[in-house]
Amino acid sequence: MSEAKPAVLFLCTANSCRSQLAEAILRQAAGDRYVALSAGLEPADAIHPLALRVLTEKGYPVAGLRPKGVREFLGHRRVNHVIVVCASAAQACPTVWPGGAERLYWPIDDPAAAGGSEEETLARFRQARDEIEQRIADWLDAQRLRTD
Repeated sequence: MSEAKPAVLFLCTANSCRSQLAEAILRQAAGDRYVALSAGLEPADAIHPLALRVLTEKGYPVAGLRPKGVREFLGHRRVNHVIVVCASAAQACPTVWPGGAERLYWPIDDPAAAGGSEEETLARFRQARDEIEQRIADWLDAQRLRTD
């Protein structure tokens, strides 16, 4: 019997942008090897429209993405890797995850936080997406090295 795919949970405060980007990117990049999840400590009502826009620009599927609270997973799902993508969540989230999950911190600036025109904000969302893509690619390479 084959072992279930390891789960990776991306955490942020609202689960409306950075963690959603990471969930979609990992699902596309390595959904055959990992279950990609995301959650927020205080989930928003909706995903930021510019997060959806920058994902679809690069062909990432967005169907099924929705803000979720961390309680949806705590005690209900085994999580192998917890990756915190914002500073406020890093301070507030558990330092130890049930089951001994690896916990990483990837500080990504909140693209929705600063003011400016829609084009400036869109550029920040693209920058966050691209940074997350690179971090995931690097993390996947490191995971391959650990298992080879």
